[in-house]
Amino acid sequence: MHAKLAWDDFRLVKAIADHDGLTGAAAALSVNHSTVFRRLGQIEELVGMPLFERRKTGYVATVAGAEMAALASRMDEDVTAFSRRLAGRDVAPSGEIRITTTDTLHLNVLLPVFAAFRETHPLIRLDVVIGNQALNLSKRDADIAIRASDSPGETLVGRRIATIAWAIYGRVQDGLSAAEQADPAALYQHDWVALGDQLAHVKAARFVREHVAPERIALKSSAVLGLAEAVEQGLGIGPLPCFIADQRPGLVRLRPPNPDFATGLWVLTHPDIRHVPRVRAFMDFCSAELARQRALFEGTA
Repeated sequence: MHAKLAWDDFRLVKAIADHDGLTGAAAALSVNHSTVFRRLGQIEELVGMPLFERRKTGYVATVAGAEMAALASRMDEDVTAFSRRLAGRDVAPSGEIRITTTDTLHLNVLLPVFAAFRETHPLIRLDVVIGNQALNLSKRDADIAIRASDSPGETLVGRRIATIAWAIYGRVQDGLSAAEQADPAALYQHDWVALGDQLAHVKAARFVREHVAPERIALKSSAVLGLAEAVEQGLGIGPLPCFIADQRPGLVRLRPPNPDFATGLWVLTHPDIRHVPRVRAFMDFCSAELARQRALFEGTA
């Protein structure tokens, strides 16, 4: 019998007790008088005893009615206290996330993403570590890695967001002819800029080593961003990621993007922390924002 009582039954009995009758209870519960009368009769039938004495001065709770009303009050207080605790507790994702990425991605793409993320999640702080050498996520050197890679690591989990396309670029003002641009051998006769030994593993760096004579390499740089600056300064032509070079009006593609240069863009974390709220929030947000820029990364924007 008692198992059939619902929370709303207790609320109704408490409202009648609080207001000494059906009219005040109906107003408090935002229902009509007849509904309160009918529900009270059903509850009394359910419990098998009267819950109120009907007097000229109003409804007076019986012992059973008073006990139900008191229980409803305690339940109401517990719910209110829980709501207060919930309001005072940090239920939104919070804390610090350590992110490792390259200077190229950081300056050209990620800073606006980080700013938008902070607006959405102001309780999460970002510690960004810039470097071309991948930090060890397994050892918790970082929580999240945003990498350009074809081998992101078997022990990591994440998403491949896009393919980063590369092409050969030069300065617009240097005015290479269409014939020169169409003939790779002619381009090899120009001065070039290239990635340094620290980035010798990058596909575009290997290409330059294999096709351009050493005396034609005017400058080598340990940073991709430095390479773009060098091309803009007229030191030579060279391979650049399309998402960097295409945003610089002073540069022009001399050849279409070379699929052999391409790498994947990944957002990665370690499986042990993938469900931590702040990590999951950043992974979802950053992945979605970067995916919107896929055409830029892939050189089709």
